[in-house]
Amino acid sequence: MTPMVRKKSSRKTKAPKSRKAVKKARPARKAQRKISRKVKSAGKAKRKTIKKIMLKPTALKKAKKPSRKIKAEARKPTVIRKISFPERFISEKAVSGVVKRFEVRYLQVLDKDGRCDEKLMPRVSSQDIKSFFELMLTSRVFDDKALALQRQGRIGTYASIRGQEASQIGSAFAMQDQDWMFPSFREAGAYITRKTPMHLVLQYWSGDERGGIMPKGINNFTPSIPVGTHALHAVGFAWGARLRKDRIVCVAYIGDGATSEGDTLEAMNFAGVFRVPVVFLLQNNQWAISVPRAKQTAAETLAQKAIAFGFEGIQVDGNDVFAVYRAAREAMDKARAGGGPTLIECVTYRMGDHTTADDAKRYRDARELEYWVQRDPIDRLRKYMQKKGLWSQEYENKVAEEAGRKVEEAVKTMESQPPPNIEDFFKYTYAEMNQNLKDQLAELMEALKEQQERKE
Repeated sequence: MTPMVRKKSSRKTKAPKSRKAVKKARPARKAQRKISRKVKSAGKAKRKTIKKIMLKPTALKKAKKPSRKIKAEARKPTVIRKISFPERFISEKAVSGVVKRFEVRYLQVLDKDGRCDEKLMPRVSSQDIKSFFELMLTSRVFDDKALALQRQGRIGTYASIRGQEASQIGSAFAMQDQDWMFPSFREAGAYITRKTPMHLVLQYWSGDERGGIMPKGINNFTPSIPVGTHALHAVGFAWGARLRKDRIVCVAYIGDGATSEGDTLEAMNFAGVFRVPVVFLLQNNQWAISVPRAKQTAAETLAQKAIAFGFEGIQVDGNDVFAVYRAAREAMDKARAGGGPTLIECVTYRMGDHTTADDAKRYRDARELEYWVQRDPIDRLRKYMQKKGLWSQEYENKVAEEAGRKVEEAVKTMESQPPPNIEDFFKYTYAEMNQNLKDQLAELMEALKEQQERKE
């Protein structure tokens, strides 16, 4: 019989502790047992805290009650401090601070009484100032004639620009010939400043789409009737120009109502991300048809909407042609140099109806209109020019007479145009007609031929 051999244990045996070590560990063991008893009686919320202390029982000896100084520090309010980018994400401590501070600048150079702050005055010559006045007065003469033509049934629905001349002429005057304008439906003054033949503007409002065909060298898009959609076109065009390294700027004319449209906000977001050379010229005329500015947004300014998209927004007196020109010129210079987009909020007022299909008296207080009439952009510039010796009644009469002559010639040219070719509706939908359009055109021409035969 083979004797049984006991195998040795693979575990290492610990050396017996000395009496001194055992005596030293006793207080810690007693403290741990004491804590264990507290854990059993404590609630779940307290248990986690106590267990953390158990990991280091020797810490119990060092723990002290908070001093009066510590308690006083705890009662002090939290000091808000500016924190750097990495600290917000990698700090293991609770952090309370300011990530970024924003501001919206306001600019007014010329007040309603014609007083000018010479320190803020942009670099313009006496001839430039006269050009401002002549373009603004011509635009008003054109506007009055267009309203009369609509009432006579000679053109269709028309959107008056009365009261907004400074916002349009000041900004369009700041553009260079190679720049591109993307207007909404209320930019007759900007069109005239951008050298668009007046008969084309009238032709468009008469329902003839040929009025939107710009002569070569005049970089103006056709009016955008849908609110805010053309902001996307301006940004896309500007992005393409940047990719091609063309030093141009695109200007999108929008109203306060457009800031409530998703198309405009998406355009601003894209412009901010890709730093495209575009300027959003926002004419805040206080009304989006019958919806007042206060019911559109709770924001203190519309200019601050640019902040959410990562670029500058500035608010200017939209009835001050000098302020508009300066802000627009600086924004365009920045965009041309690669500095990205800018939103300019021109605080102005729509003195007329939304369009000739509207009646603002039904929803607008007459006292509000009177307040803004006193801030008329042409009157304010006239007062300034008179103080500088640049204006006289004789001078204004000549300007008004010449403007009237040009407008009447434009009306004659518009009304003498031959009727449009019906085939154009199909030929100019795309660069080339697809088969569907060809079939539609053939069907229409056959129907017109049969109609003519029946008459004969």
